[in-house]
Amino acid sequence: MTDQTVEQQLASLRAELEAHNYRYYVEDNPSVPDAEYDRLFQQLQALEQSHPELVSADSPTQRVGATPLSAFSQVQHEVPMLSLDNAFDDQALIDFDRRVRDRLKLDDDAVIEYGAEPKLDGIAVSLLYQQGKLVRGATRGDGSTGEDISLNVRTIGAIPLKLRGQGWPQRLEVRGEIYMPKAGFDQLNQRMRDSDQKTFVNPRNAAAGSLRQLDSSITATRPLTFCAYGYGLVEDGDGNPVELNSHHTELLKQLREWGLPINPEMASLAGIEACIDYYQQLSQKRDQLGYEIDGIVYKVNDRSLQQQLGFVARAPRWAIARKFPAQEEITRLVGVDFQVGRTGAVTPVARLEPVFVGGVTVSNATLHNMDEIERLDVRVGDWVVVRRAGDVIPQVARAVLERRPPNTKTVQLPSHCPVCGSEVERGEDEAAARCSGGVSCSAQRKEAIKHYASRKAMDIDGLGDKLVEALVDNGQVEQLADLYRLEHPRVAGLERMGDKSAEKLLRAIEASKQTTLPRFLYSLGIREVGEATAASLARHFQTLEAIRDADEEALQQVDDVGPVVAQHLALFLRQPHNIETIDALVEAGLNWPAIEAPQPSEQPLAGKSYAITGKFSAMARPEAKARLEALGAKVTTGAPTGKTDALIAGEKAGSKLAKAQALGIDVLDESALLELLALES
Repeated sequence: MTDQTVEQQLASLRAELEAHNYRYYVEDNPSVPDAEYDRLFQQLQALEQSHPELVSADSPTQRVGATPLSAFSQVQHEVPMLSLDNAFDDQALIDFDRRVRDRLKLDDDAVIEYGAEPKLDGIAVSLLYQQGKLVRGATRGDGSTGEDISLNVRTIGAIPLKLRGQGWPQRLEVRGEIYMPKAGFDQLNQRMRDSDQKTFVNPRNAAAGSLRQLDSSITATRPLTFCAYGYGLVEDGDGNPVELNSHHTELLKQLREWGLPINPEMASLAGIEACIDYYQQLSQKRDQLGYEIDGIVYKVNDRSLQQQLGFVARAPRWAIARKFPAQEEITRLVGVDFQVGRTGAVTPVARLEPVFVGGVTVSNATLHNMDEIERLDVRVGDWVVVRRAGDVIPQVARAVLERRPPNTKTVQLPSHCPVCGSEVERGEDEAAARCSGGVSCSAQRKEAIKHYASRKAMDIDGLGDKLVEALVDNGQVEQLADLYRLEHPRVAGLERMGDKSAEKLLRAIEASKQTTLPRFLYSLGIREVGEATAASLARHFQTLEAIRDADEEALQQVDDVGPVVAQHLALFLRQPHNIETIDALVEAGLNWPAIEAPQPSEQPLAGKSYAITGKFSAMARPEAKARLEALGAKVTTGAPTGKTDALIAGEKAGSKLAKAQALGIDVLDESALLELLALES
């Protein structure tokens, strides 16, 4: 390699790192994960160590961070806020311990005590207290110069405006991390979505963006908190240095007594093996913590030893950060597949060039839905950031737009289900797309059968969830009509079954053939077609054939059927798979009594709307509902609304009664219900 080639490599790496520094520190909008930045930084370090004559003063390895934004006034740190060297495996931690003992001229078997605490993924800040009162807050900036964010830090409840107790120095500079807990981050992003604002990628970005608001009233609405991890300047009233506790962990406990939060996971550890054990313990606990961490900081606990060890240009020799496996990584999106879930949701799944992230190799990640793809502007061929936290399904967090190749392809939602070929539907205001195949789609089969057998549908006693799964898994039921072709010996041979249980199940299945048209319509699991809508369809069209022949316009003539329901219903009824399912069920023997158009005199409650709740002694609520509907009434078991004529309330009516009273709706008791039903005669 020629000197010219090395110089070109150095210039390229420095330019790329400075660009990332600007996005991370100045814009608070990093385009690559920390792991990618760390790799580039290590490449530059290695190259400069091999060619020290080419090291320049403006190299990223010779300073921390980048030039602060000019929107805030600048603060000169009297004691520089330096960075930490990183260890990425146990051996690097062991080597650090060996260097510490070598510099202190200690025996090989000497045991160093370390203070350990989680490395919070937030914003490093300096808080200056004079005579116990908070007078300034500043960001780290480039380590020498930060930004004055005093008004913003004062809005954070975890930061005391006045120190507690006594004994604190006249000038005390506390250093720590401002961060956003996971729960607060989720709540903030939900608020942003609700108000159609751009959401934050992660809690660290949210904390940075919140701290850098010029209007401190905005910062005050953000769920920020603070954790102290050390100190900088410590002086008495005459400007003389003041000695605090002799050990780092004891100093933090003293800060806690003065009212400053410290991390409860902090520990004092004897020897490097204890440090490695602590790393393993915290890595297992990491996902249960209420905040994001990206590693552990180890510091030589004895401050007199810290002073002997001193500093290098950008970091103390007595501290190191042991990084966790990256939870964000960068890789290429090579394709998008569409998977069909058990409820019919068609979900895009990213196919990735395999990448090690969060402790595992990831080759697939969720893209959630088409709205998310459009929001992220993700295309096939893009470089993307993949995030994985613990057991959470890996997800594509963002596209690295500045790396976009020229030949990327936009992602298109398939028009037909990749499993069964049925049409894919997506409502105008819906994020999720769905397969319209229902039970004919093998991906939805189990859920469709469970719904078909449920109490409000075919009411097949004994056909529970586990039995449905067993029947589908061993191939006895592929379509709904297969239920009516089940054979006693094979059913009896299933786990937890037997002759009597099989006989009872087959009798219940046979009995379900005698049903009603509303129950049959409801049992098919058509989107938006509940019990009330199924009943309205049956009353209006009277026959299954008439419903199948109706177009969307005709369907919308039915009470309770609007454009959305009509669209779902028409789409379901024109799918060949669904037509075959309906025909097979009828051929299997399902039947129902004919429905005759009621005479006006037979429907004295036509146009009336009732809600019904509670327990009745004369009859069960479903029977009361059906008899009221036979008289022409619209009946719901849901909560009453302003359009409800009356609530029929039995015993233990609960919240629906309270809501009816609040709305000023008439409330009828069981005797009034019986008077209404007497109209049948």
